Amino acid sequence: MSQLDVLIVDDEESIRNLIAANLKDEGFNPKVAANSTQALKILSEKPVSAVILDIWLQGSEIDGLGILEIIKKRYPLMPVIIISGHGTIETAVNAIKMGAYDYIEKPFNNDKLVILLTRACEVTKLKRENIDLKSKVIDKTELVGECSVTLKYKMAIAKAATSSSRIMIHGKVGSGKELAARLIHKQSKRVNNPFIIFSPTCMTTEKINQELFGESEKQANNKRPTILEFANNGTLYIDEVSNIPIPIQVKLLKFLKDQTITKPCGKNIKIDIKIITGTSKNIQDEVNNGKFLEDLYYRLNVSSLKVPSLYERKEDIPLLVKYFVKQLSKFSGLKERSFADETIAALQSYEWPGNIRQLRNVVEWTLIMNPLTTGNNDIIKPYMIPSEILANSANLTKFEDSFDMLSMPLREAREVFERQYLSAQMSRFNNNISKTSSFVGMERSALHRKLKLLSLHIPPTNRINDEEYEEVNA
Repeated sequence: MSQLDVLIVDDEESIRNLIAANLKDEGFNPKVAANSTQALKILSEKPVSAVILDIWLQGSEIDGLGILEIIKKRYPLMPVIIISGHGTIETAVNAIKMGAYDYIEKPFNNDKLVILLTRACEVTKLKRENIDLKSKVIDKTELVGECSVTLKYKMAIAKAATSSSRIMIHGKVGSGKELAARLIHKQSKRVNNPFIIFSPTCMTTEKINQELFGESEKQANNKRPTILEFANNGTLYIDEVSNIPIPIQVKLLKFLKDQTITKPCGKNIKIDIKIITGTSKNIQDEVNNGKFLEDLYYRLNVSSLKVPSLYERKEDIPLLVKYFVKQLSKFSGLKERSFADETIAALQSYEWPGNIRQLRNVVEWTLIMNPLTTGNNDIIKPYMIPSEILANSANLTKFEDSFDMLSMPLREAREVFERQYLSAQMSRFNNNISKTSSFVGMERSALHRKLKLLSLHIPPTNRINDEEYEEVNA
């Protein structure tokens, strides 16, 4: 263990010296103070990893609770362990409500103090790492896109962030449910507290139980903090919540009711967290099939957020490709490349069952498999992307009836070409008349007439707005 600075504040010299000697033997670097003046001076010179604080300080200008209040304001993550006598337990409990990590009653066992102190430092270290990670990753994580679907989605996330209610995020695999949870946390009042991700997928029931509640048949005296403790005062995101087994669902439901967990030692710990869950399944179907508790579903789904699929956001693909190329260049050392317009068109024509995640993988695969060499054009052409993407894309450069068109009169062949071409372009731009007309070089009114002449209709479920739908299909 690297030496951790620990401040011991106690008015009794014999007690603070005894604690200091014991902690030094355990590898800590103890500092001692007899009153508030000494304690605050030491902290102002150099913050410590933890504080052991007596409640009653004879001859001190500020008592223990007053020092605790100052510490929590100046150093909110610094753990404070309260030393209490037999007659001060109620005060010690109040201290915990004020932000103290825990309390230990006199006379105390040195081993118990060391375990408590080690655990407090470990929890704080993880909280700091989480905040550091958030500053490096979450702040650089953004929802890329400017299409109407994405703009509405961004507004929904912002609205969800203002609510203290639990949120269930619904979306297909790879659509970005975790990103939505991160953005909700980032825009919420809990932004400076932990954001913890828990994925029960592929975990055994016992492992999930141990991670969430600290209960384990193999480790009856498990001292390790639980996921719920790590997330205290912050946000917990549970990915694919439907994968939690029924026995654990029962315990989770109980926790949601009283916001308290009971450690194996019998100690109750109050937890204050915002819970966000994600699912790619229809939870109502899981409830109907007896695989998910109905009461738990209603408690988790207080507020609902739907993540649009990439197919619904295909207009964002050019921006997403640029974003992924820059990210891969920065973090993986891959050379920045431009994707040709026809390549982007092919990507926009694909249905993307794996959504954003699949698109990122395709961009990465393309850059890796097509290294830039001397004299090589840095433009990514359609033939450079995975063949299955091209094979399953709507054809923009060749047509199903190309051989039959050789036997057609020019007028009839032109009609076949126009129907397939405009159908593909409408699909590419998510049936947006304005953007399609701009790309193909036609006036909106001319495109309207052409679509009607070719009997091409915008499906009601995919149309951009009622005005365009009525105008085209009139």
